[in-house]
Amino acid sequence: MTSLFPRVPFNEFLIAVIGLYFIIVVRYFIIAGLFYWALWKRKTKHIKLATQDPSPKLVRSEINWSMLTSIIFAIPGAYMIVAWEHGGTLIYNDVDKYGILYLPVSAFLFMFIHDTYFYWTHRWMHKPKIFRVFHKVHHQSLNPTPWAAFSFHPTEGVVEAMIIPLLVFIIPVHIGVLLFALTAMTFFGVVNHCGFEIYPKSWMQGAFAKIMITPTHHSLHHKKFNSNYGLYFRFWDQWMGTDKWEPHPQFIANSKASSS
Repeated sequence: MTSLFPRVPFNEFLIAVIGLYFIIVVRYFIIAGLFYWALWKRKTKHIKLATQDPSPKLVRSEINWSMLTSIIFAIPGAYMIVAWEHGGTLIYNDVDKYGILYLPVSAFLFMFIHDTYFYWTHRWMHKPKIFRVFHKVHHQSLNPTPWAAFSFHPTEGVVEAMIIPLLVFIIPVHIGVLLFALTAMTFFGVVNHCGFEIYPKSWMQGAFAKIMITPTHHSLHHKKFNSNYGLYFRFWDQWMGTDKWEPHPQFIANSKASSS
């Protein structure tokens, strides 16, 4: 009987952990660093959501925790890569194997399952006894910066790190779609914590903001703790009655001015 999780050579796994850790850290610093520089270090027209500027101590803390989280993310990710190289996953290269239409279907499927997993584990981590062990570190960022995207306690990091590597053993996925899903995870994590509403007003007034998580939506979670648990989409929050929406007063004023 073939095991769902095949054995992989330890030396290859160790090399993959080191290499993937480097990739995760570089990607994190590029994406989070660009948003931090563009929004916090330069004058921007985007609406500021944070009630106060982050202290250097908070930024250092967010980066330090994120470096530890990156190690945790690298371990199951490295196993996934080595298992793929040895034919032990459902990752594939040939688009024709499942057809071009399967690419967007599988991308949505990965994001939907990831979002579902994130919503329910995130909500579970807000139970008081669980919160202190798993999630308290992340909520030290009452006014998060882009650096907070991976700012997790190791216990939370383990929970967050498992889902996408697990899916490649269950659901066929093209390597390009997998890379897209991993990049989207980082992008949305950084954007949702950036401290500014970066999306255009037309998006915020239309269907996009009703469906997708935005910085405005997630900043309320960091202020009130008891709502807005999603990662990509708002529908789990909407279905479960945990969705809260309070547009920034400046956004409302600007929206009225632009429509008059």
